[in-house]
Amino acid sequence: MKTIRSYYLSAILLSAILIVWTGCVPPKVPEVYSELTIDYRDTLFQRIHKYQDQRLADSLYGYLKHPNPSYRYLAAMAFGSLRDSAAVDSLALLLADDFDEVRAAAAYAMGQTAARRALPLLTAAFVATDTAGAYAKTNRAILEAVGKCGDDTTLSLLAGISTYRTADTLLLEGQAWGIYRLGLRGITSAEGQQRMIDWAAEATFPRQARLPAVHYLGRIGQTIDSLQAIRLVRALENEDNRQLRMGLVLALGKAKSGEALSALRRQYERESDYRVKINILRALGGHPYEQCRETAQQALRDPNLHIARRAATYFVEHGKPEDATLYWRFAKDSLPTLVQLDLYRAANKHLPRYFSDYRDFINSEIRNHYNRASDPVVKAAALHALSEFGWNMRFIHAQVQASQDRYLRSQAMEALAYISNYPGFDAFFTLNARRVRRELAAYFSQGIGSGDEGLVSIAANALRHPTFDYSFAFDSLTVLEQTLSKLALPQNIEAYNDLSHTLAQLTGKADSFQAKVIDYNHPPNWAILTKLKKNPTARISTSKGELVIELWPAQAPATVISFIEQARRGYYKGKKFHRVVPNFVIQGGCPRGDGYGSLNYSLRSELPDVYYHEDGILGMASAGNDTEGVQFFITHSPAPHLDGRYTAFGRVLEGMEIVHNIQVGDIIRSISIQ
Repeated sequence: MKTIRSYYLSAILLSAILIVWTGCVPPKVPEVYSELTIDYRDTLFQRIHKYQDQRLADSLYGYLKHPNPSYRYLAAMAFGSLRDSAAVDSLALLLADDFDEVRAAAAYAMGQTAARRALPLLTAAFVATDTAGAYAKTNRAILEAVGKCGDDTTLSLLAGISTYRTADTLLLEGQAWGIYRLGLRGITSAEGQQRMIDWAAEATFPRQARLPAVHYLGRIGQTIDSLQAIRLVRALENEDNRQLRMGLVLALGKAKSGEALSALRRQYERESDYRVKINILRALGGHPYEQCRETAQQALRDPNLHIARRAATYFVEHGKPEDATLYWRFAKDSLPTLVQLDLYRAANKHLPRYFSDYRDFINSEIRNHYNRASDPVVKAAALHALSEFGWNMRFIHAQVQASQDRYLRSQAMEALAYISNYPGFDAFFTLNARRVRRELAAYFSQGIGSGDEGLVSIAANALRHPTFDYSFAFDSLTVLEQTLSKLALPQNIEAYNDLSHTLAQLTGKADSFQAKVIDYNHPPNWAILTKLKKNPTARISTSKGELVIELWPAQAPATVISFIEQARRGYYKGKKFHRVVPNFVIQGGCPRGDGYGSLNYSLRSELPDVYYHEDGILGMASAGNDTEGVQFFITHSPAPHLDGRYTAFGRVLEGMEIVHNIQVGDIIRSISIQ
């Protein structure tokens, strides 16, 4: 009894002490956040990206409600990479967040899902009364996002907005990108195009709105009428921004008027930027050949190889039979070898069939070029020139068999695939067409049976012809099935999916085909990020010179980590740039040297709101979502059609002139991280 009384007295005394003590301690005040802080060294940053990398949506949902807005923002951006429509409702809750950046991130991620049910939620969250611009980033993000998930009605509403002033930069930018995103999805209208014309033609509008407008008109837009053309001509003549000129000249290629053509020819004469000149040569394809031939002919002698080859390609794409022997004569001039071979290709393509003597001479000379050359790039150009005369297929196939160079073998198979895809295949081969199809099918089957991932991918795509059923040529699909079972994953994922798709089509199951999704297989080494300086850079030494690239670990940490790992172990030393598309990209880093190789791991796509709206963006090559590896590309100029689809993880700081000079076959000597 005494013990119990003592216990209660002690408890009462302790309670009294606690009351007095807690009464002296002020209540804890919640931390107040005034701005977002994104630090890739932060362990919570790394945890969120770990869940993103592993596609663990359930683990990310909790961070959408985190008290720190920086983590809410990161979680929303993580869903931008996941593109999971199941997250739409949870993301929509952030559209009322206190922070403009968090709202904008949620809107971006919702647009990435392309889910129709995101549309009303985004529309309802638009702050129409935001006259002070407190939620300007949100409104801009919503306007673009509805373009990724909207429909014809959305386009009508977007195009109909006419109240934004020229000073409303973010609103105009969002409106323009919204129309552009709809256009990429095939949703267009005369009203939408007119709105883009208005922005493209008027210098008073901000560049941020004019850039999507000119890209829309160049890539997506329909025929431009004479009045619209006059406005664009005037804009071109007064435009000092090269990025806008690139789009304006492409737009004028769709204007069937003499004024537009005259403007293009004048601009070519005074233009100093090779990229604009390349786009002018592309634009000439929309105008009468007879009035463009002279400009293209002069461009053949341009010292810039990109321009000269583009001019030769103009004749390949738009040449006329009556000029075929002229192209042959041009090919004999003192021009760079690759330009000569492009001209041989034009001659071979357009030469009338009854000019058999000329044909023999042309193909003999192309084969001589092939036999004399030691450079695989030159040999490949010769094979593509030969592919314009389909009966060269046996010679081309022999090179697939004989060459030890993977790049050349792949290019030879590409040439065979080109023959298979002739629009006039039956007319060319006449009564032999079915027999030739069977022979080509045997070549493609042989390529697949080799197990070489490049040949497998190219041949499988060739057999999956858009209009012709190759199944008649196969008594058995055993070779294809056995090759599929032997392809190693994840490094052969492109070949695996291409061959799987082809097998599905050949067996009548194409409608049920689904690409294989690679399991998570490459956790990033976060310790690498911890040791990086605040603004890390990569110095890339090439056979043409050096360039310096800033890396973006805050936006694409796993990609940056992988890139640094491979650079430090010397992987990139000696690798080639295997792909160069003038005024688009240079691409390198393939272990095979032909674009079909990877190492024994894959990376996840990292797709926050980082855009390809400037020159020199460093991005990851991909064969589909979450298939990235070691191949990278660098853009020559803005490429907004890549936004939200290809991981961007850096930008060129120094050496863009080197990027512009790179050609296929140029070598990466080393990459150092600083």
